[in-house]
Amino acid sequence: MRKIVLLLTAYSLHTTPVFSQDGGYKKPPKAMEDILMAKPTPGVSIDDKGEWILFSEYNSYPSVEELARPELRIAGLRINPNNFAPSRQTFINKVYLKNLSSDKELNITGLPVPLFAGNISWSPNDKKIAITHTTHSRVDLYIITLATQKAVKINKTALNTVVGTITWFDSNTVYYNAAPQAASAAPPKPLAPKGPAIQENYGKASPRPTFQDMIKGPNDENQFAFYATTQLIKNANGIETKIGLPAIYNYYHFSPDKKYILQALIQKPFSYLVPYNGFPSIVKITDINGKEIKKVAAIPSSETAPGGNDNVQLVPRGYSWRNDEPATLTWCEALDSGMIKKPAEFRDAVYAQPAPFTAAPTLLFKTTMRYYSTIWGDDTHALVMEGLRGKQITQTNLYNPSTGNLQKLMSRNTTDAYTSPGNPVTIPNQYGKYVLQMSSDGKSIFYNNTAGSSPKGDLPFLLSYDLGSKKADTLWRAAEGTYETVVRLLDANKLSMVTRRESKTDMPNYWLKNLRLRIADKKLTDFKNPYPQMDGVTKEKIRYKRADGVDLTGDLYLPKGYNKEKDGALPVFIWAYPAEFNSAADAAQIRGSEHRFILLSGPSPLSLVTQGYAVLNNAEMPIVSADTAKKPNDNFVTQLKMNAEAAIKYLSERGVGDRNRMAAGGHSYGAFMTANLLAHTNLFKAGIARSGAYNRSLTPFGFQNEDRTYWQATALYNEMSPFNYADKIKTPILLIHGDADNNTGTFPIQSERLFNAIKGHGGTVRYVSLPFESHGYAAQENVLHTLAEQFEWLEKYVKNAK
Repeated sequence: MRKIVLLLTAYSLHTTPVFSQDGGYKKPPKAMEDILMAKPTPGVSIDDKGEWILFSEYNSYPSVEELARPELRIAGLRINPNNFAPSRQTFINKVYLKNLSSDKELNITGLPVPLFAGNISWSPNDKKIAITHTTHSRVDLYIITLATQKAVKINKTALNTVVGTITWFDSNTVYYNAAPQAASAAPPKPLAPKGPAIQENYGKASPRPTFQDMIKGPNDENQFAFYATTQLIKNANGIETKIGLPAIYNYYHFSPDKKYILQALIQKPFSYLVPYNGFPSIVKITDINGKEIKKVAAIPSSETAPGGNDNVQLVPRGYSWRNDEPATLTWCEALDSGMIKKPAEFRDAVYAQPAPFTAAPTLLFKTTMRYYSTIWGDDTHALVMEGLRGKQITQTNLYNPSTGNLQKLMSRNTTDAYTSPGNPVTIPNQYGKYVLQMSSDGKSIFYNNTAGSSPKGDLPFLLSYDLGSKKADTLWRAAEGTYETVVRLLDANKLSMVTRRESKTDMPNYWLKNLRLRIADKKLTDFKNPYPQMDGVTKEKIRYKRADGVDLTGDLYLPKGYNKEKDGALPVFIWAYPAEFNSAADAAQIRGSEHRFILLSGPSPLSLVTQGYAVLNNAEMPIVSADTAKKPNDNFVTQLKMNAEAAIKYLSERGVGDRNRMAAGGHSYGAFMTANLLAHTNLFKAGIARSGAYNRSLTPFGFQNEDRTYWQATALYNEMSPFNYADKIKTPILLIHGDADNNTGTFPIQSERLFNAIKGHGGTVRYVSLPFESHGYAAQENVLHTLAEQFEWLEKYVKNAK
């Protein structure tokens, strides 16, 4: 492996190449390295009854060598061609149990060593756990019996987990997708193609986003068909039975009474423009043995979907079972031709058809906005969600299935964190399907809000909501000075629950609470601080205003033992990610909590606090619509500048940040922000931009929440593209990008071209291309190298800058 990193300064007369040979990976200072390499806290999975915990240990970072293994990138998937599994998985290496009644930890026998596990799934009666084990050549399924703590491999046919799933049918029966052929039977890639790859279009608009890893030619089509085709298998107590014929499954779902299977099977022609789940499909219902009962619909490719927020294809969508009835199919159809700008009293209609699916469909209700989903409850209660993404509005309705009455319960801006009730609490019903948890008197439902945003910061809460009076009653809220969330509500009426509690000084741990009995909380885990290097670091939620009066916040981290009077103003690294708002009031709300324990992962900027930097993380960068006639991005650059100026002003006036030693950074849209700040301001000494998109003409059909196309808003796209202002970028900028980035819009060429543009105009720029990395960085060597690059860049151009 040979990497070339180019560094060009505005003062040099020629390009100076810096070569890094094999073994040339860098490491950051030891404290930063030790933080990254700290053993991760085990994952926690709790059964519905709160009787067992399954702990899972894993290695956070694979090696570059692991990422470099053979991989197919087709149809929006990344496939290991040797074992019919997704590539780039983070495997579980150890699992063990804890019985909460006895408080004893128990080892599990029968699992392979070494273990490469995933896909954990509890049985309906919570007495067994399914778990996969992936080897170089196949995927196997093991069942752990809690009573004996023994695991047994139950499959003979190798599983296919590329697009397959593992579904419990009952507590003794599992369905899964299996590989009908051996990987050695894969179609060979010809040395030379039989002809050119051809795409065509005849008069139909297809304004799709710039997806990555798409099918590019006939060989890709053959490879996708081979690796995505599966045989559905029923495994009852270790006995395998084939269900239907091999097919490419988009999904399959059992009816609540377990007599039918709703299936969506992918058909040809495969698209070269959208991922596999947007390919044409046939929706059908079969009996439990795979015999076709009814062909429901033929769904065309999503290539034909109109562009723009809230526009939908003029085809039925959202096929699913009604969870509170034995076998009733439901779906949605647009009433406005799928176009949101077309005037219409109602936008969508939802229909139902019960087994045996021969009667005419029944209209359940209509929605005035786009229909999102239904959470079923019982004969008289269901919640219906609708909204408009473009206007950032969501509405929850109460639906009475017996009378057909639909009434509004609550409507709010999606960006209004203070009024969010959270998510409705659901429980398994007699069919094992999740439905609304009702109060014992049948009048109220429950909401669990794991954010709990408030003017005091995030304080998660549990509330009951009276469906008649439409009034909420807070049953429990995290105590101020802590951050505690409800992980599992064991009994809503008795208010027994499992929570996850943390504070600035207390590592997150799990607790058993019973509010009705008023007994002391029981600690279920005892995880220790994995980062002693961060002891003494202070964290504070700061509040400040930008020039137009919008309130802003951020999380300020200061080094251990820092004293403003003695140590003076520090070099500052501001890390942020912009967000669009239609409301200035919503933009000003406080999000996050200063009382959370500091946990780090990947190339986090927070470890720089151990090297004498002040770090302003999650610095609010709201982009707010000026009025109802405009969209947030109409003055993107101006608002970005105001946000940055406000943060710098606050930190410098407080005396903790040196105005002349400020750096900006971000990942993805945060990298786009960074490049824009350096192109349009002289506020910073340096910038770090990771995996960004800098030329918006390369994302011409929209980006983030911008739904106007390049041709509808050419001037906007050009003004928002820092690539167009590369000649203005004289502030040193470090560009980092994974060379296998699969995120929509952030092709590696975005960083390559920005580097070339800045270099061509004599700017100071360094471009680091991380081998085999996707949008987020995974390999240990690459993550350590990223930390080292960030540290060295800031040391040279910020902390020690002239």
